[in-house]
Amino acid sequence: MQLEKPVHVVKGIGVAREKGLRERLDKSIRNTHSVLPMTSSALNQLKVLIVDDQLMVRAGLGKLLEEAGLKVVGMAGNRSEAIALAVREKPDVILLELEVDGEDSIRFVPDLREAAGNTRVLILTEPRKQEGHQRAVQAGAVGVVFKNQEPEVLIKAVRKVHAGEVWLDRTTMGNLFSEMTRKKVNGQDLDETRRESLTQRELQVISLIAEGLKNKQIAQRLFISQTTVTHHLSSIFSKLDVSDRLELVIYAFGHDLARLPK
Repeated sequence: MQLEKPVHVVKGIGVAREKGLRERLDKSIRNTHSVLPMTSSALNQLKVLIVDDQLMVRAGLGKLLEEAGLKVVGMAGNRSEAIALAVREKPDVILLELEVDGEDSIRFVPDLREAAGNTRVLILTEPRKQEGHQRAVQAGAVGVVFKNQEPEVLIKAVRKVHAGEVWLDRTTMGNLFSEMTRKKVNGQDLDETRRESLTQRELQVISLIAEGLKNKQIAQRLFISQTTVTHHLSSIFSKLDVSDRLELVIYAFGHDLARLPK
């Protein structure tokens, strides 16, 4: 299905004036020495880095994302290019093929996250590679999109993971649940004890994290400060023995602390 190109409406400008404005913009774009001022909408565009070793695939993904209003800040065909672009461009989301230039890209997911700072890694792969999906999430990816899905699914996934949500199919989620429930401490399952140690407020925070809310949104919803939210999260991570928000979401869904989206 072909995505429509977004239409931007400029309020308060007549047809003739708008046409003139477009002509001046087109002229400026053609002039390689001119620099257009960044509008607030351009500054706030969601930035995506594409990492895939096939040039045609990169070009197609780039066109798809930009037609949907996203900003492609770079395209890489191997590990070194990807890390260099992540450092320079600081993308919001990194779209990563499961295998890049003959290398298992899961191995450098942590490097990409560290290089880009506050970024979200979304894996693009084949449905049959279930074991790879699970390893990718364990390495720090927050979502998996299958190549046989509609283009709209990819666009939605990019926006959702950027908003703080996890984009995983039920099979991958189920495998991760099973893996977590097998974890033992000194041969004894302490999950029940951990859950019982949570306060009512911490349970509320967990539920909102599972909905994909960020700290600021949680603070607004619960009428508390962002600092208080951070303190609650630190306590939750310690009590449940999870290291980040993704592990917390997986744990919450697997232990009935939050409802899995339908």
